[in-house]
Amino acid sequence: MKTVIDTHNISKTYNPDSIPVHAIQKVHLHIEKGEFTALVGPSGSGKTTLLNMIGGLDKPDEGNIFINDTDITLLKPSALIKFRLQHIGFVFQSYNLIPVLTARENVEFIMLLQGKRKKDRDIRVKQLFHQIGLDDKMNIRPARLSGGQQQRIAVARALASKPEFILADEPTANLDTKSASNLLDIMEKLNREEGMTFIFSTHDQRVIDRARRVITLVDGRIASDTAVVEIEKTHLTNKV
Repeated sequence: MKTVIDTHNISKTYNPDSIPVHAIQKVHLHIEKGEFTALVGPSGSGKTTLLNMIGGLDKPDEGNIFINDTDITLLKPSALIKFRLQHIGFVFQSYNLIPVLTARENVEFIMLLQGKRKKDRDIRVKQLFHQIGLDDKMNIRPARLSGGQQQRIAVARALASKPEFILADEPTANLDTKSASNLLDIMEKLNREEGMTFIFSTHDQRVIDRARRVITLVDGRIASDTAVVEIEKTHLTNKV
């Protein structure tokens, strides 16, 4: 399998000049294409910090992060912004939709930044809204949508740029059971049918139960890294 993320002994310390907080310590991690991986651990274990560094939203104090063959720790700020736009999709706990834009415009916004043609944007938007099951909500603003609907639109926005992978930080934290289940169904389908790579930071057992790899962080270090073995059920038909 193709390695899409490779971190080499990355570390991050906050408040180094007063009371240092070692958020991430010497983490070495490989993520391959098509993974459905959950980063778990207690509050303060470093999950979000690690996710933010992989996404280029924060920079390690030491170590390197390779996305495909690009070391993003060496990129200048302007180049890093462009790289994120082209290669990484984000889904946040608080949705982060732009309130003055319609659902369609929120999804389309990333493609506008990429300079995509209107015809291509229209095709992609229709495809994405069909995938998330919200074809009839394209022209509605976020305030008139439920939390589950907003988060599904946030997933569509993350997918719009056709990224290498999606980073999802507590994406189900504000959702009820049904909405969380619907969202995870969509993500699993995208993962299985299209090979989209998902990395979650989560406390939510509903996400952990669906993950096929669970990485546990404790005090900024990887405490365990477990692959979940799936057993395919085959239905046999007896012939008379």
